[in-house]
Amino acid sequence: MLKLFRFLKPYWWQTLILLIATTAQVYTTLRLPALMANIINNGIVPGNIDYIWQEGLSMIILAAISAVAALVSSIFSARVGTCFARDIRAAIFQKVINYNILDVQDFSTASLLTRTTNDVNQVQAVMIMMLMMMVRAPLFCIISVVMAIQTAPDMSWIILVGAGAILGSVILIMSLVVPKFKIFQTLVDKITLLTRENLTGLRVVRAFNNEKLEKQKFDKTNSTLTKLLIFIDKILELQNPIINIVFNGTTLLCSWIGISLLTKDFAYLGNMTAFAEYTTHVMISFLMMSMLFVMLPRANVSAHRINEVLSKSSKMTWKDKTDKIPEVIPSVEFKNVDFAYPKAEEKVLDNISFKVSAGETTAFIGSTGSGKSTLINLIPRFYEATEGEVLVNGVNVKDYDRKDLISRIGFVPQKGILFAGSVKSNIKFGAPNASDEQMRKAARIAQAENFIEKLPEKYNHHIAQGGTNVSGGQKQRLAIARAICKNPDILVFDDSFSALDMKTDAKLRSALKEITGSTAVLIVAQRVSTIKDADQIIVLNDGKMVGKGKHLELINSCKVYREIVKSQLSDKEFKAELKLAEKYTTNYKTATGNRAKSSATYKTLHGSDVETKSGPTVRSNHLSGEAEYV
Repeated sequence: MLKLFRFLKPYWWQTLILLIATTAQVYTTLRLPALMANIINNGIVPGNIDYIWQEGLSMIILAAISAVAALVSSIFSARVGTCFARDIRAAIFQKVINYNILDVQDFSTASLLTRTTNDVNQVQAVMIMMLMMMVRAPLFCIISVVMAIQTAPDMSWIILVGAGAILGSVILIMSLVVPKFKIFQTLVDKITLLTRENLTGLRVVRAFNNEKLEKQKFDKTNSTLTKLLIFIDKILELQNPIINIVFNGTTLLCSWIGISLLTKDFAYLGNMTAFAEYTTHVMISFLMMSMLFVMLPRANVSAHRINEVLSKSSKMTWKDKTDKIPEVIPSVEFKNVDFAYPKAEEKVLDNISFKVSAGETTAFIGSTGSGKSTLINLIPRFYEATEGEVLVNGVNVKDYDRKDLISRIGFVPQKGILFAGSVKSNIKFGAPNASDEQMRKAARIAQAENFIEKLPEKYNHHIAQGGTNVSGGQKQRLAIARAICKNPDILVFDDSFSALDMKTDAKLRSALKEITGSTAVLIVAQRVSTIKDADQIIVLNDGKMVGKGKHLELINSCKVYREIVKSQLSDKEFKAELKLAEKYTTNYKTATGNRAKSSATYKTLHGSDVETKSGPTVRSNHLSGEAEYV
């Protein structure tokens, strides 16, 4: 809890005013019993009416000052406590938003939500109470004890007995409930997790008619939480009867002892009344402190959970400024890259090397779990390569500052994520200063223009949180438009065409050629039709590169790729592809042989010491399977 006190620093002057007001309230309140004793002893007993009016007026003024001081104290404690909680929530959000993916995985999403809401609320409640009571209660207690002893020293032992009884009950209660608070917060995390999981997967739950099972899982956790809360509340409720017994007991003792002393000296009546008032203040002070001490352990558990988030060191560090000057021509290069998740025994990626230059499209394909998505997540540095280098525009991603690297990459994830707002705000999410013309061009290339124009408010049409009011294909197209609108050096598509029909997929890939002349494009896909025209296809299997080349080359040279193609085509279509591949390979070999022959002839005529000119180059035609000489 003490670590969070740094968030009070901006509000030091408001806290100072609060302390001054609290001190004024304590002083004026504790002056009232002394004045009352004076009125009884010096006014009522001798019948001095003037003295009664004089002291009575002083009591009214002090009571007014006490009320104003209490009001000021309450206002500033509420204000400081609320701003304190606001700043903690902002700090948690800022910290989490800068986590990398592996950092987030150290906490569950549900736990992070609970820590940002429930835990902060617990700390806020205790902080407000501390600001109000931490100074007030001790001052009330100490000054009341001193003044009570001065007023009636023969009765001072009553305060000691009452305070001891309250203190003992607080220690007993805390020893019973404090161990339960951490369990309570963990169960709240689980409730949040189950609720979030079921709301997110509501369609799946209903599709499999599994509402009963999910309800049983929720009820089990909810019942455990309920039983724990009942136990905590029962123990905490013991405080009220104990306090009542102590209060009534001290009052009875004060009356009994005071009356016995009055038989000896009737003038002791004022002192007895003042002592009873001071004793009440002492008991109330102990009650307030006991409530605070009971709440404090629970808040301390919450504060510890908050500090875990705020103090967590990221597994990945970024440069404050990009160390080297990136090349002007965009490119992505992997050099002997390995990757393994923390504490995992097996590598997800093993010795991956390739290069993608501007104007080229490289596609990745492979079975589920082959490492495709993990590989491209290394480019924006969502994950850190275990071995090897990942270069963007010729500079290792580790040598970039975060904003510089991300500004060069347009990333479209597997699941199209949209944010509450408008179509315009979602497309311009990565480029808020983009013109409307750029936005419309991005939408047109992403094949989103047609459905946007049919919306009631077109580009100003409202998008619900998570994009729940548009279809899966529309979400993907808007996500693609968002990446294109950013005008990045590198475009990365992580299976981003999966929700598109074949016709839209083809149109989109054709439209992309408008902007990819100076852009390096990387595509992860499951459909062969999406990637067959790529300049380079990389086939992954169990994290290893088992093939690299063009579509027709890989059909002949890569068994894994051939099996993928076969699984997606009919027998007739697959046989046709095999023929094209064989024809392509034959023509390629012929062209290569002619180039070698041309080179040998040149050497014979001009001598081996002269620089050899290249022979004919080959440009493959994937549609005909023939080689063209240029």
